[in-house]
Amino acid sequence: MEPLAGKRLILGVTGSIAAYKAAYLLRELTRLGAEVTVCLTEHARQFVGPLTFRTLSGRPVLSDLFDPRGEEAVEHVALAERAHAIVVAPATAHVLAKAAHGLADDFLSTLLLAARGPLLFAPAMDGGMWEHPAVRANVDTLRARGVIVLEPDAGALASGLAGKGRLPEVEHIVEAVRRLLAPVADLAGEHLLISAGPTREPIDPVRYVSNRSSGKMGYAIATAALRRGAAVVLVSGPTAISPPPGAVFVPVQSAEDMREAILQHLGEATIVIKAAAVADYRPAHPSPAKIRSGQERLSIDLSPNPDILKEVAARRGSAFVVGFAAETGDVAAHAVAKLRDKGIDLLVANDVSREGIGFDADDNEVLLVDRWGGTEPLARRPKSMIADAILDRVLALRAHAQTTRAR
Repeated sequence: MEPLAGKRLILGVTGSIAAYKAAYLLRELTRLGAEVTVCLTEHARQFVGPLTFRTLSGRPVLSDLFDPRGEEAVEHVALAERAHAIVVAPATAHVLAKAAHGLADDFLSTLLLAARGPLLFAPAMDGGMWEHPAVRANVDTLRARGVIVLEPDAGALASGLAGKGRLPEVEHIVEAVRRLLAPVADLAGEHLLISAGPTREPIDPVRYVSNRSSGKMGYAIATAALRRGAAVVLVSGPTAISPPPGAVFVPVQSAEDMREAILQHLGEATIVIKAAAVADYRPAHPSPAKIRSGQERLSIDLSPNPDILKEVAARRGSAFVVGFAAETGDVAAHAVAKLRDKGIDLLVANDVSREGIGFDADDNEVLLVDRWGGTEPLARRPKSMIADAILDRVLALRAHAQTTRAR
């Protein structure tokens, strides 16, 4: 189940040029089923008006604590007490200071003191401010209390300076809220090693052999595992996806690169999930210089790449190993054969020839086949839900195997 469905959230918006991004954050939180009440500071109103947030949330916008027309001010404080979480995005250095020192001179800072649920701040500030000793001390104070303060992104800032201070991307804030409110942490203490995306095998300095994998499935599994409390190492070929915050991210290019990175991290893994679409072959003799165009025919001699999944299965120790198979027909038969050939515990197979569940799709439909003879079809659904179902199956199978051994 989506962790945000039915959750009551307060979204605090403070006076930053990044305040307009709070509208996108609000839209995504409500799309995921959260009931969001927005609280604007006086300075935030100078950037984005209440009408925008009222329209997107369908709820009144909180702003002036001392509004003589606001007879329900006390009820609004009670709203903070009932909220499952308060998210402040963007959070300026000023609001971080007020929260750290318990000041309550406006509606938002009063709600922060009245809150009984968790707090999350997504900072945004100009160049150099994030590193200022006073800001660092305030952040340390908040974190010591259990408050989640995200790290701002680095890049170009509104003043024209560059540095660390950009509001984290909306999807990263949403994921942080999901983790904050996730109903289970059943992967706490687990170390997951996950591979994702395609590999690129060079033909010459400007061309390569690859495949259509987007990496979405592997990234979804990494995100779900982090939300459920796991430590995650994500080894990824080239993709257009930002790595999930909290993962140890290892970018690679070729199959050889991926093999080296996976074996380097294999020793600490308790669960290995090989979702990457590794090229089976690579050019045997890549050209050191660009191959000139104009040739009537061009032949490329291909050599097999190492079978990373099979090697991982042989060297895994006590780790549970999951493999993936992208098929274009007779999925069940191919899945059983690959499971046995690789010597793994669980295989996830899907038919990539079907529209809407193949490469680069947001949905998937898969068949789970395990070495104990079980099969479980997962009907079409978002890859985020497929990811959780795979993790559920891993935990159930591992528990079954441990019980069987104990007997």
